[in-house]
Amino acid sequence: MTAIDWIFWDNDGVLVDTENFYFQASAEVLSDVGVELSREQFIEISLRRGESVFDLAAGNKPYLDTLRERRNRRYAELLGQGITPIAGVTETLRALHGQVRMAIVTSSQRDHFDLIHRNTDLLDYFDFILTREDYRHTKPHPEPYLTALARGCGDPQRCLVVEDSQRGLESAVAAGLRCLVIPGHLNQQSDFSTAHAILKDITEVAAFLP
Repeated sequence: MTAIDWIFWDNDGVLVDTENFYFQASAEVLSDVGVELSREQFIEISLRRGESVFDLAAGNKPYLDTLRERRNRRYAELLGQGITPIAGVTETLRALHGQVRMAIVTSSQRDHFDLIHRNTDLLDYFDFILTREDYRHTKPHPEPYLTALARGCGDPQRCLVVEDSQRGLESAVAAGLRCLVIPGHLNQQSDFSTAHAILKDITEVAAFLP
């Protein structure tokens, strides 16, 4: 196996457990306009297909931007309660730091990302961070990881991606990258057949560095 120079990490669901908050905020706002968002719908629409759950409120089309703004504010409130890294994350990043270069490639908006990491003490481990504002198309489109490649090593054979969702895996594979998947509790039934490997937890990532 070619030596790995870079690891590109997803954020939500890999480094921090925030997806339940995003589901909660979306469900609360949609409920106010008579749309009951189930967990199964959220998983299928958002985590697998990478689409907007607010398409379910198409009958409220003139107000969709307002609904999204309300969701974003509510999500920020929930994040403000404090986020801690997933078990094993800090130890893994500390062990890999200096062995490989690392970056975060996320679909999170920058203001939400900054809230998430206000007290995690993780960001010093990374060479750069890409958030939703850094690309036109988000996952499962390959643009996020193509952008990371252009800024990082440039050679997909010398990079690994770590993801937790089907849409993230599809984005990485479409960019020509090998992807390790750590399925989160909301992603257990997703299709990860194109993953380089499926891991139990983040502590197993180091085994894939030759």
